[in-house]
Amino acid sequence: MKKFFLVLSIAAFFASCKKDDGFTIIGEAKGVENDKMVIIATQSDLGPVSKDTVKVKDGKFEFKGKSEHPEFCFLRIQDIGDMIPFVLENGKIKVEFVKDSVRNSRVSGTVTNDQFQKYNDESKVIYKKMQAFQIANNQRMATAQQTNDTVTINSLRKQFMVYQDQMNQKSEDFIQKHPDSFLSVMLLENFVKFQSLPVDKIEKYYKLLTADAKNNQHGDTVKNFLAKQSAVEVGKMAPDFSAPNPEGKTVSLKESLGKVTIIDFWASWCGPCRAENPNVVALYNELHAKGLNIIGVSLDQDAAKWKEAIAKDKLAWTQVSNLKFWQDPIAEQYNVKAIPQTFILDASGKIVAKDLKGAELKAKVLALLGTK
Repeated sequence: MKKFFLVLSIAAFFASCKKDDGFTIIGEAKGVENDKMVIIATQSDLGPVSKDTVKVKDGKFEFKGKSEHPEFCFLRIQDIGDMIPFVLENGKIKVEFVKDSVRNSRVSGTVTNDQFQKYNDESKVIYKKMQAFQIANNQRMATAQQTNDTVTINSLRKQFMVYQDQMNQKSEDFIQKHPDSFLSVMLLENFVKFQSLPVDKIEKYYKLLTADAKNNQHGDTVKNFLAKQSAVEVGKMAPDFSAPNPEGKTVSLKESLGKVTIIDFWASWCGPCRAENPNVVALYNELHAKGLNIIGVSLDQDAAKWKEAIAKDKLAWTQVSNLKFWQDPIAEQYNVKAIPQTFILDASGKIVAKDLKGAELKAKVLALLGTK
């Protein structure tokens, strides 16, 4: 009996010494003055929110605490602008703060932070190429947008997407290799926020994740996105909506339906939207008399800029907006996370296609109208 209790005591001792009893963050901040505040913050819709603070002493700092679940956080030091992203989780976390180049700081020690650091190191190679491309072509893109030079815009966008696709592939590879990682659900949430991955892939990867990996707010975001998405999938009836037009009259989708209807989510401040508008104008002018209707849903906030863009781009079709930016209820209803985004409806109001542009959009509309 005594031996039995001894075994239990030893087991209890080891259980009490598990690394998930809490976290310790040990930081080195060479060159940072004593008493400078070190802040751990989380991100909210209104900006960073302080979670805990300590002071630098002799080029070092230390946090202690306990985390109920992994949490994406930032660490910054008073009067030094950039922040270091990391995952707050139980265990020993080491931070090497580089004062003169905060982005080159390093975080290690726990499984997720080691994974995150490795992922960032590998991603930087692609990111630097993306930055170089943007810097080299910023002026060309600005000029092309001002002159509605869609050939140049589409060419530059296609070249840029090569790098974006490489970044996406790196994230996809990580998720598939690490379905039990908190980082995987964070990466998947990013795909949702930027709509940079087809919905069927997002659903596939969400199902691949373990219950522990997705049992958090990031997993909930993906889960809610997929639930909303099911209501506006191809084959479903487009949910009705109504909103004010530029004259202040309330207009509904139902009363705007034609033989074919395009719901076009856009905004005056959206460069890619404005670049696509000439193509949509040409399509509308050619096929409106044969039954094509369009209803534009703007995510603008400024009524004057919205109306100015409608006039400048010669958008002759129905336009509505709640002037609520990304909080627009129609955008939320249709699960729109990025623009431009289009939904193509048949005469009954059923969604038959999504996100078509240029020649593909025209071919689909012609097929639905029964016109060659």
